[in-house]
Amino acid sequence: MKELKTDALWTHLHWLTVLAEQGSFTAAAERLEVSKAAMSQKIKELEQLAGVPLVTRTTRSVRLTSAGEKLVDDLRAPFAQIEQSFFSVRDSAGPLRGLVRVTAPVAFARQQLVPHITAFLREHPQVRVQLEVSDRLVSLASEGFDLAIRHSDSLPETHVALPLCRTHAVVVASPAYLARYGHPEDPQALSEHLCLYYPRGVETPRWSFQPLTGGERVAVNVSGPFATNNSESIRDAALEGLGIALLPDFSAQAALKDGSLVQLLPQWHAVGAFADMLYVVRPWSAQVPRAVSGFIHWLREAFSRV
Repeated sequence: MKELKTDALWTHLHWLTVLAEQGSFTAAAERLEVSKAAMSQKIKELEQLAGVPLVTRTTRSVRLTSAGEKLVDDLRAPFAQIEQSFFSVRDSAGPLRGLVRVTAPVAFARQQLVPHITAFLREHPQVRVQLEVSDRLVSLASEGFDLAIRHSDSLPETHVALPLCRTHAVVVASPAYLARYGHPEDPQALSEHLCLYYPRGVETPRWSFQPLTGGERVAVNVSGPFATNNSESIRDAALEGLGIALLPDFSAQAALKDGSLVQLLPQWHAVGAFADMLYVVRPWSAQVPRAVSGFIHWLREAFSRV
């Protein structure tokens, strides 16, 4: 094979770091938007030039050899600096531009986030937003996301977490359910009702409440015909009159407004069911692309007015 010129190595080395990050030729090729064959050829050329194997291939995955791991470790800081320098120059002036990759919980994304994204894109037509809706906590760095919306009290210390908006849980039911079974007058009465809830492993589902006026916390075991880990699905079951639901306010907001759901126990605050704050979370970086920082600023401004 004809020896590669030194200045032709940069692409090969960058692709190796992406392969290490993604863990497979297929995923790395998709990330780089190239063919799997091209990806494999680049790594093969790099190994031939290095004179040592850099990757151990199996039928299902790849892993780096010790030489490959050392090379990738040595490359991380220089490539990060190159990326930061490029973004700094590109974004120093002119309109916002570039791709922003976001992950957010399903219900919040569909009901609250997407309208703000569309408004942002109308204002900044050279920006593209790629949104993944998922209730799992993805790894931002390894999966290539610029930021996440997190409804959680447990946030990674290695990331920057900025408050987006406060949120709270509400107890709701449909008018049809209430007409048939009546209104619970206090939390203890929920034990006599059909309740729709998040499953918590093998534990008996229990809802806890604190009086808004102060006083002792009350915990009540609940049961019912339907449990799921998605608040939209619980809301939809409540709309069908299947039972009483405990939901984050952003999942119930529209239905409460149009009267298809009714809030119950307004003098009580549900405790521990959901976090009280939504955050914008991004990996720590000394340089943040203007499209990313601009999008975060837009969201925080928008939700501060809600």
